[in-house]
Amino acid sequence: MALNGNAEIFRSRRRRFMEAIAPGATAIMPSAPVAIRSNDVEFIYRQDNDFYYLTGFTEPESVTVLSPGHPDGEYVLFVRPRDKDRETWTGRRAGIEGAMIDYGADKAYVIDDLEKILPRYLEKSERVLYPFGLNEKMDQRVMKMVRWAQTMRPRLGSGPAAILEPREITHEARLFKEPGELELMRHAMKISGDAHRRAMMKARGGMMEWQIEAEVDYAFRSKGATGPSYPSIIASGPNAAVLHYITNDREMRTGELLLIDAGCEYQFYASDVTRTFPIGTKFSKQQRDLYQIVLEAQHSAIEVIKPGVRFDDPHEAALKVLVDGMMSLGLLTGSALDVIANADYRRFYMHRTSHWLGMDVHDVGLYRQGGESRVLQPGMVLTVEPGIYIAPDDDTVPDGFAGIGIRIEDDVLVTESGHEVMTAGIPKTIAEVEALTAS
Repeated sequence: MALNGNAEIFRSRRRRFMEAIAPGATAIMPSAPVAIRSNDVEFIYRQDNDFYYLTGFTEPESVTVLSPGHPDGEYVLFVRPRDKDRETWTGRRAGIEGAMIDYGADKAYVIDDLEKILPRYLEKSERVLYPFGLNEKMDQRVMKMVRWAQTMRPRLGSGPAAILEPREITHEARLFKEPGELELMRHAMKISGDAHRRAMMKARGGMMEWQIEAEVDYAFRSKGATGPSYPSIIASGPNAAVLHYITNDREMRTGELLLIDAGCEYQFYASDVTRTFPIGTKFSKQQRDLYQIVLEAQHSAIEVIKPGVRFDDPHEAALKVLVDGMMSLGLLTGSALDVIANADYRRFYMHRTSHWLGMDVHDVGLYRQGGESRVLQPGMVLTVEPGIYIAPDDDTVPDGFAGIGIRIEDDVLVTESGHEVMTAGIPKTIAEVEALTAS
C-alpha cells in the first residue's frame, strides 16, 4: 500500500515534471525545515508535500535538483551524511548511498556540498525554478548561488535569466489522484470512519470534549495512521456554532449536539470527515429539522458532481436547499432569490461547500481558471460539507434553535461516469446515527 515502496511512481512523477520544465531549466526543491515546539524540543518531523511527491524522501535537511538532460545527472539529492553518533540519538539516515539505491537519485551528495555542486547546474540553465518562502535559510543559500550564476551569464553565455515558481506544476499534478494515492486515501477514510463510530457510541453527558478527542486519536493511531490530518474539532452544544473550535475542553451534556470534524492522515494522505449527532440520546425536534435540511443539502450537492460540471455547482445546489429549508423554519424571510443574491444566508452559513483534498486537508490546485469556476475532471477529490450554525445568543430565531451547529462532510471522488462518495460507509442518516448514540 505504501507509495514509498514503489520507486516507479516517483520516477514517473519526476519524468512528467521534467517534461513540463524542459528544456534549459533546473528545479531546486528543499525539504521542510525542522520546527521547534519549545526550547530544544522539536515537533515531530513532517516532510514538505511537494518534495515528498517528487522524491519519496522523508528526511529533513535535504534538497533535490531536477535538471532535464544535464550530463551530471537529471535527478540529484543532497542529504545528511551518515553519522553513527547522531544516528544513535535520532535514528538511521539514508546517506548518499541510500539516496541513490533506495530513492533512485542519479547522483547524491551531502547537504554541505550544495554550494560546491549546484553552480554546475545553474550556469547551464536559462531558467531556475525554486519555491521561495518555505525555508528561509535555504532561500538565502539558493538566492546567493543564483545571483552568482546571473553575474556570470555575460562571460559564460549561459545562466539563469528568470526565476520561476515550480509549485504551479506540482500542484496541478497533485490535483489529479493516481490509483495508489486513492488507495491510501480510502484507507485513511476507513480509519476515520471507525473513529467517528467510536465517538458516537462513547459520547455521554458529563464527559469532557477532550475525552472524545482521546477516543478519536486512539482510533487513528491504533490503526496505523500518523494521527490527525488537522486539529480535531470536538464541539459540543454552542461550541458547534464556532467553525474552527479546537479547544475541546467543555463538559458535554446529554441531549446536546456534538459536532466532530476529524480525519486522520495515513502515509502523507489526508481524510476529512464531519458528523454531528445528539449526545447519548435521539435528536430533538429542532435538531432533527435542521439536521435533515443539512443532510438534504449535502445529497443535492453530491448528486451534481460529475466530469464537466463547475466546481461551484455543488455549492450552489447545497445553498438552494439550505436557504429553502431555513426559510421554511422561519430562520430567514423574504424570497429565496433575494436571500441568495444579498447573501443574507451567511448569518447561518458562512463558508463554501467544498475544497480539494489530498496530501493536504485543504489541498492544492486552482479553483478558478480564466476567471471562471474550474470544471471538474476524473481523479479530483473534493469535500462536500454544508452546514447551519446559529449563535447561542441569537434571540431573533424561533425557540429551540439558538446555539445549534450542524455540519455533515464527506469526501467525494470525481469518476469517469460521475462520482464516488469515498466516505459513504460512515453513518449519517438520522436512523443510523441514533442507532449508535442511543444504544
